[in-house]
Amino acid sequence: MSDEGRSGFLGATARAAGRRFAAAKRAYSRGQERADAEGPYDEHAKIVCRRHAQKRTVMLDGYVPDCFEAGHPDCEGCLEDVREGTVETW
Repeated sequence: MSDEGRSGFLGATARAAGRRFAAAKRAYSRGQERADAEGPYDEHAKIVCRRHAQKRTVMLDGYVPDCFEAGHPDCEGCLEDVREGTVETW
C-alpha cells in the first residue's frame, strides 16, 4: 500500500471514529437528561455489580442497593455511582 493510500485510509478511519464518538456522546447526554428529569431509578435498579462482576437487579432503599456492604471498596464506589446516576446498567 502506498503512503498516500495509508494516509487516506487512516484519515477515513479517524473521521469515522470521531463520528462514532460524537454520536455516543450525544446519546449519553440525552440519557443523562432523561435520568435527571425522571430520577435515575425507581425502587429497583438493574446494575452491573463490580464486586461480583455480574448483572443483577437490586432493591434500592433511597439510593442504597440492598447488596451494599459498608467498607467494601467496590460497594462504596457503586453507591457513589448510584447516587450520581452513572452506575453501569443493563
